[in-house]
Amino acid sequence: MSRRALDEEDPDRLYTVTGGRSRAEDDHLDVVTLIVSAAEPVPGMQSEYARILRMCRAPTSVVEISAELRLPVSVVRILVSDLLTAGKVAARHPSTGRARPELPDAAFLEKVLVGLHNL
Repeated sequence: MSRRALDEEDPDRLYTVTGGRSRAEDDHLDVVTLIVSAAEPVPGMQSEYARILRMCRAPTSVVEISAELRLPVSVVRILVSDLLTAGKVAARHPSTGRARPELPDAAFLEKVLVGLHNL
C-alpha cells in the first residue's frame, strides 16, 4: 500500500472498522502468519470480516490480506484477531510445524571438505 493511499484513508473509517481499538489481542500475529478460514461469512457480518473469510479459504498471509483489503497491517491484525477469538479462522504461525534442524554427520562434512579441496 502506498503512503499516499494511507494518507487519503479516512481515520474515522479505520476507527469504526476496528471498534476504536489500536492493538490486536493476539500479539503473535506477524505479517507472514498464514490465516485459513474455518467458517463461511454470515449475513449481517461486517464486510471486512466477510472478505477475510472468503479470501482465506486457501492459506493467506496477513500482509496479503492487508494488500487485498487496502488496509494497514495493524488494522488487519485487529480484524484477524477478532476472527481468531470467534473461532472463524485458524492461524499458522511461521515457527509452527518446523522440525528441529539436525546437523549433518561430522564424517559427512569432512568428506565434503576433502572433496572441495580436491576441486
